[in-house]
Amino acid sequence: MKALFVTATGTDMGKTYVTAGILRALRERGLAAGAIKPVMSGYDPALPWDSDAAILLAAMGKKVTADTIAAIAPWRYAAPLSPDMAAAREGRVLSLRDVLKFCRAAIRAAPGIVLVEGVGGAMAPLGAAFTVRDWIANQKLPVLLVTGSYLGAISHTLTAAEALLRRGEIAAIVMSESATSPAPPEETAAAITRFLPGIALHIIPRHLNNLSFRNLAGFLAGL
Repeated sequence: MKALFVTATGTDMGKTYVTAGILRALRERGLAAGAIKPVMSGYDPALPWDSDAAILLAAMGKKVTADTIAAIAPWRYAAPLSPDMAAAREGRVLSLRDVLKFCRAAIRAAPGIVLVEGVGGAMAPLGAAFTVRDWIANQKLPVLLVTGSYLGAISHTLTAAEALLRRGEIAAIVMSESATSPAPPEETAAAITRFLPGIALHIIPRHLNNLSFRNLAGFLAGL
């Protein structure tokens, strides 16, 4: 695996949490690993350490500064909205061509594995006529689909997976255990895999999950 795209069934599913956990686990294995978060909304420059980019930088063992954040997250918007809406608030337009160019350059320049973290869910709009799925399809990267164990996660995961599989490949699904779950994550995961039997599904418990991240990192390192 040289690069992998991390997306989710929706917002607040734990993309950054999962990406950071994978980075730490890969680095523990002695592997060079980094991440980029090209597009961020809800960014407050007065609180840079409270951003997704800051979490990723910390997982990479890098300092959090305005420059290091800009290096991995060049498109930052203040409004906590979908990127197209957040950009419009600032009179800006996000170019898919520019995002793809940035990602390709970052992947080429990286000495090891690169995780490209998307924004929002797999079908979140980035511009007037393109979504995160279009970004993924044009990037031609295998996908790590992050979901939860909340009520509705089965339907949301199957819907997102169907949309993604129409345009590309899902390397694995990661279930980041939700704060509240109607059933044990294992039961929810089993229900999902009945419909997606060819796709590996990894569960990340909310607590004591270092081993789970190490196992996931080992799986991804072997792709």
